[in-house]
Amino acid sequence: MSAMLATSTLLASTSEELPALLPALVLAPILTALAVMLVPARGEDTPRQVALLGALVTAALSVYMLTQFQRGDAGYQFEVQTPWISDWGISWHLGVDGISLFLVVMTAVLFPISILGARAGHAPKAYYAWMSLLMAGSIGAFLSLDLLLFFACFELVLVPMYFLIGRWGHGNATYAANKFFLYTMFGSAFMLVGLLSLAFLNQRATGRLSFDLVELTASQAISTNAARWIFASFALAFAVKVPLFPVHTWLPDAHTEAPTAGSVVLAGVLLKLGAYGLIRFGLELFPEAARWATPVMMTVAVIGIIYGAIVAGMQTDLKRLIAYSSIAHMGFIVLGIFSLTIIGLNGGVIQMLNHGISTPALFLLVGYIYERRHTRDMNVLSGLQVKAPMLAGFFMLVMLSSVGLPGLNGFVGEYLSMLGAWQTHRWWAVVAVFGVILAAFYLLWAYQRVFHGEPTGDNESMTDLKTGQRWLMASFVAIIVFLGVYPQPVLERITPSVERVVTQLERHSDYRAPERPTAPIAADADAETGLSGEGEG
Repeated sequence: MSAMLATSTLLASTSEELPALLPALVLAPILTALAVMLVPARGEDTPRQVALLGALVTAALSVYMLTQFQRGDAGYQFEVQTPWISDWGISWHLGVDGISLFLVVMTAVLFPISILGARAGHAPKAYYAWMSLLMAGSIGAFLSLDLLLFFACFELVLVPMYFLIGRWGHGNATYAANKFFLYTMFGSAFMLVGLLSLAFLNQRATGRLSFDLVELTASQAISTNAARWIFASFALAFAVKVPLFPVHTWLPDAHTEAPTAGSVVLAGVLLKLGAYGLIRFGLELFPEAARWATPVMMTVAVIGIIYGAIVAGMQTDLKRLIAYSSIAHMGFIVLGIFSLTIIGLNGGVIQMLNHGISTPALFLLVGYIYERRHTRDMNVLSGLQVKAPMLAGFFMLVMLSSVGLPGLNGFVGEYLSMLGAWQTHRWWAVVAVFGVILAAFYLLWAYQRVFHGEPTGDNESMTDLKTGQRWLMASFVAIIVFLGVYPQPVLERITPSVERVVTQLERHSDYRAPERPTAPIAADADAETGLSGEGEG
């Protein structure tokens, strides 16, 4: 049902009518959720197939959007705006630019992978319906250009994730789900107060009530002090979602107790909503306040990098180790964002994409180990390389991408983020380097414990990846290598929008971005996008 509707919507759209594409991206997963609940089925196969079909249609729509996206255009594309609650200035306003483009594609592709990579086990209709709604909310948040529409989507993802952790999780899943819910609601309450304050203060200054992001970004009508307070409310909400130290403690519990598919989506998509929000609603709406808050945000980011790495090295649960490594990696993203440089912002955005590829792959691999051994305890696991060489090989490659090995995707984002930080806050860049060193230590140490040596006890019964699982992991590795060797196609689409954000920062504050390196990466890209040096590495 959802597949037919989304496909017909797309086929009915000419190149001049492509704004219909964005509503289809949001509506297809919603219709999929309805179809999953209505389909007559007692087992898991039919709901799973319906959910997979809907997710694949959405992924296909996102890839089509990527192929039609005009590189070199800094503005929003495929834009559609329809009045929603006109008296309150609320509209159904969707659009995509270089910053959100790959986040939407990544989200749309990760969901069918998560459906293929792990099964529900029980209550499959509810499970796949929640997964589909989670997909709709995530894509809607990345596409929203209205503050209240964004808030609605931002909150929509909370409910499905709560049930996925609490009902299909392991161990102390109820505690982890409640903690996730309370932390996120705490942050969201501040954001709601902030966005309402922004709209009403802007109305007082301009005489027009609006929640439109583009209009509010252009207006910049509120006072400096008010902007700083409202920025703080937004920043707190997004810091919880990233998460940043010290509001990070929900994440290790959520990852540890969540089902494999839940961890894949949580790491790959939900954490990015926080970092994306810092750019879209932090830097763009409050350029002066963002510059004012930069020392605090950079400090918190670096603390998260070092803290996450140190605590990760103290874990014995393999999944919990990866959860703490996510805190460190998200710190690099925020470091790049608040360098307020074109290079650093490019690094932050592409690192969101890279983390959304490598970390879900690690969680899938840990899930495969748990399927076979029913434990994630590194004190028990040993010698798995002997019994599962393919699993060990994939784990090594994905782990090295997470470390930031040159030639793999993780290096590009970390390098650009630190290069941007070096231009404006050199000491923080130096400290962040130690986070890279610590990451290499704890990940290689974990790999040595789990895969090296001789298999003992129940490890003797370990089996290797099945054919479908091998193909799934091979697709991750192909993307990891491609982005590590040739990130230019991504960077040249991101850069114009990043330049727009930096221009906004310069226009509405006394900030001036440092000059960029003059050595071009590719003459063609420079001619089209003005990119000089951002993609090196």
